[in-house]
Amino acid sequence: MSTRTRVAVIGAGAVGTVVAAAAIDAGHDVVVCARRRPERLIVERADSVRELDVPVLVDPSEATEVDWVLLATKAQDATGAAAWFGPLVGPHTTVVVLQNGVDHAERIEPLVPRGTRVLPALVYVAAESLGPGHVLHRMGARITVPGAPGTAASTARATFSEGPAVTATELSRTDPADRFTALLDGSWLHVERVADFSTAAWRKLLTNVGANPVTSLTMKRMSVIQHEPAVRELTRALLDEAIAVGRAAGARLSDADIEHTMEIYDGFAEDDGTSMLYDRLAGRATEHELITGAVVRLGEQHGVPVPLNRAILALMHGVNHK
Repeated sequence: MSTRTRVAVIGAGAVGTVVAAAAIDAGHDVVVCARRRPERLIVERADSVRELDVPVLVDPSEATEVDWVLLATKAQDATGAAAWFGPLVGPHTTVVVLQNGVDHAERIEPLVPRGTRVLPALVYVAAESLGPGHVLHRMGARITVPGAPGTAASTARATFSEGPAVTATELSRTDPADRFTALLDGSWLHVERVADFSTAAWRKLLTNVGANPVTSLTMKRMSVIQHEPAVRELTRALLDEAIAVGRAAGARLSDADIEHTMEIYDGFAEDDGTSMLYDRLAGRATEHELITGAVVRLGEQHGVPVPLNRAILALMHGVNHK
């Protein structure tokens, strides 16, 4: 973009730190908002270790109005992050929801000032917090947002590979999704716009529905799904139930989405994990309610039986019990 803009990233975890790095690379003034101030913010990749030179705020009273708020907390922490919206959000601010789930706008709109533009986003970035402020970016460099009809095929599959680059000169200056694409133009993080965002959100949910609870409950990394036949069969069955619910909710899913999701799982390194596994290893609460819980709740709403996901959800409640 031709001018620097003010960007606030709420959440100094894996996704928030990686996205903050991309916003810096795009040439913007970035501030990170967090519950605690780490000594340093570091993004590590296979070929580099980088320290981010950005202010980290821990008190909403320190914040001022920005052009963009990128909400990158875990979905269950969104309510706790709401205190930041008052000082950060002005009449021209757009809030981008970089979280899991299929109901981004519905979750966040009640928390932001009335009339605030809220843009849902699907994040295809696999990153692990190695410690406070230290993130290992393993793979993925793409964010998917809603687009006008014709912007991308509505049958596009979920993938962690990069999408095609789009230059700022090709974009509308009024559409929030186009402006967000332009915001990150010039960084390594690619923004893709899809016409059928509902189906895209369900396909992203599929990448979480199987791997996240399975790795979290077994306390194993992706190799357990790749190489243990019984676990692999259970994972496929969880996906099958989720697809039935998604179709009842209006998503354009088919059995081919099971195969594609399993291919995604097989594309991970054996020692890669999931966000819910990393949360368990760190003693944090997991976001099972926005992943498996979404399948169970919408299954009930649409009359679709989901006994396996219901059982998994009960076990996740158990491991999160205090």
